[in-house]
Amino acid sequence: MSKAIVVRSTGGPEVMEWRYWPVSSPGEGQVAVRQTAIGLNFIDTYQRSGLYPLQTPFVAGNEGAGVVTEVGPGVQGLAVGDRVAYQGQVGAYAEQRLLAADRIVRIPDGVDDQTAAAVMLKGLTAFYLLFKTWPVQSGETILWHAAAGGTGQIATQWAKSLGVRVIGTAGSEEKVALALQHGCEAVINYKTEDFAARVRELTEGRGVDVVYDGVGKATFDKSLDCLRPRGLMVSFGNASGVVSIPDLTVLSRKGSLFVTRPISAHYFPQRPDLLEGAEALFGAIRSGAIKVNIGRTFPLAQAAEAHRALEDRQTTGSVILLP
Repeated sequence: MSKAIVVRSTGGPEVMEWRYWPVSSPGEGQVAVRQTAIGLNFIDTYQRSGLYPLQTPFVAGNEGAGVVTEVGPGVQGLAVGDRVAYQGQVGAYAEQRLLAADRIVRIPDGVDDQTAAAVMLKGLTAFYLLFKTWPVQSGETILWHAAAGGTGQIATQWAKSLGVRVIGTAGSEEKVALALQHGCEAVINYKTEDFAARVRELTEGRGVDVVYDGVGKATFDKSLDCLRPRGLMVSFGNASGVVSIPDLTVLSRKGSLFVTRPISAHYFPQRPDLLEGAEALFGAIRSGAIKVNIGRTFPLAQAAEAHRALEDRQTTGSVILLP
């Protein structure tokens, strides 16, 4: 048995229960892991609320790091005592758990467990957005919404290291200052400024090549006005609500724009894809191109409080739950 945060029915943060959850020995292709750090992400709140439906009851969470305690049959390349990290396997909010061995990676020397737990989902998201969804090029200009958030801080630093000009948005002066310290050339407070007008000003009327938007409904429409003709709108999250486009001709009127809604499952379908992204991510951390900011930590038992802080936009950088 392991203590875990269990969702028995969907709803607000109060539906999460700190209780015992059964953990068996690892089966074919699995390893058992004692978790040392767990990452908090908006997708956790979507699953908890029912926006992204899962069969209940389930253990919440999608990202973590820990130490292998047992190896199941058929597993190669992993041993008891290895430090490992993962993303995309539901059940992270637990002291101990089983994982599919082909969906985890070793944590390299020079990267601590909390950093690994903070970056696997957010950092691999930044990887596919910057290198696969639109392979950014030196000299291009991008707009990144919620630039002071966990994914935002990783991505804006990474983009800057590639020679990209980064414009960010944030919701407070404190967050504006933080984003300026993490790769953004300019940051717009979207609560006090018209960010579309300011982007046009900063780009001398041209617009940006790509908008990366994890905010969703509150920023989507104006983001289209930030793009150059044939630019790309990347909607990769919906923290403020789900986006809909009832009239596709808006894309032609605003410059024959492209829109995509990517998810990580389609960018890391096979283990080589996962290893490619993890190698690039950990390499960028070890080189200093990305400095990971863990803004807050919570005891795992207080996951509901952590969800409230995230949904109320009270967090910056990455948030970690500690078993």
